[in-house]
Amino acid sequence: MKKQKLITVLTGLLFAGLLLAPDMSAQPFRNRQRIRENVNTLRLLRMTQALNLTEEQAAAIFPLANRLEREKLDINARVGQGMKELREIDKQGKTRDEDLNARFLVIIDLRMQIRAKDDEFERFLAAQLTPVQKVKYLIFTVDFYRGVGEQLDRARALYNRVINKQKKNPGSGH
Repeated sequence: MKKQKLITVLTGLLFAGLLLAPDMSAQPFRNRQRIRENVNTLRLLRMTQALNLTEEQAAAIFPLANRLEREKLDINARVGQGMKELREIDKQGKTRDEDLNARFLVIIDLRMQIRAKDDEFERFLAAQLTPVQKVKYLIFTVDFYRGVGEQLDRARALYNRVINKQKKNPGSGH
């Protein structure tokens, strides 16, 4: 139980540190990428514990998981660029429907590619796991992402308290 609490505290600190990093605005893409990589690493480590993976299973699963996550990062970057372009086009309001539809379809295709990467990992994982581990994986996935969401909510709340305190006391140096 103490180990679980320690992991939860460390996870919270990791997310708080990442959200409060001073260079967030200077390098948003690189920081988002680093955050995703850190979350993926944490996920794999926690998954290893929750599913009690053998060394052989981990050795088979980790390389594929890391490769697929890198590929998803690349695709997500293209989605982000496409969304940025669509926002600009929307601001201008002078684009043909055919152009908008083509750009829309590109983004939809990219999102489908991301889902395909997730499906590929799920199929591979199912082939590697025992029936008990498959059930534990389903439970782990829900619990992990719920926990990540809760930690992010806590980190945002802390961040907002710090910002509000700075606004109330601009000369305090905090």
